[in-house]
Amino acid sequence: MEKKSMKEKISVAALMLILMLPLLMQSQDSHFGNWLIYIGNKKLNQKWNIHNEVQYRNYDAIGDLEQLLLRTGLGYTFNENKNNVLLGYGYILSENYIGNTDDKVSVNEHRIFQQFTSKQNVGRVKLNHRYRFEQRFVEDDFKLRFRYFLGINIPFCNEENQNSPYYFSAYNEIFLNTRTSIFDRNRLYAGVGYNINKSIRLEAGYMNQFFETSSRDQFNIITFVTF
Repeated sequence: MEKKSMKEKISVAALMLILMLPLLMQSQDSHFGNWLIYIGNKKLNQKWNIHNEVQYRNYDAIGDLEQLLLRTGLGYTFNENKNNVLLGYGYILSENYIGNTDDKVSVNEHRIFQQFTSKQNVGRVKLNHRYRFEQRFVEDDFKLRFRYFLGINIPFCNEENQNSPYYFSAYNEIFLNTRTSIFDRNRLYAGVGYNINKSIRLEAGYMNQFFETSSRDQFNIITFVTF
């Protein structure tokens, strides 16, 4: 029992340290970005659901807005709750720096998207595939983009503790344009999560986002709510 309690204490301490990183970094001149993310899912019945999402993205630890993203959609679940198709809409406000100056320009984007998600279990490992096609109205420009997301979720459980609320999460997502250049970006993420209850879980982790000629590091704090 003492060994099990010590593992729980270490996990809690690690999660608290991860959550405090943005506050510790706020006093520093850091280029390590921070994303605060809320992802919600409202079940209308056994088949239909409403997706809702808010992302507050910062250039530095906090307080320097890079992007505000609002997304919603209507989904339909089938094949014993393993697959879901969804039609959605997103609004994105981007605050882009002009060259190497401290001046910014605001860019508004309206986005329509269709996605298909599929879940798999391989032993204790949970796999999540997501295919998303986006129609993007960026100011006076129209763009198309395809995204493929592969996520894994592994609970921290063993023979002594079969119901641990902690888990490891990781994903890779690639973005492809229909114009040149075809490669848009790639996101690689790894983090630790905690299931507060059956409806709410909290997750924190590191993400590297790289483009054709540059890359950027992000610290993500994510709240998932199902109601």
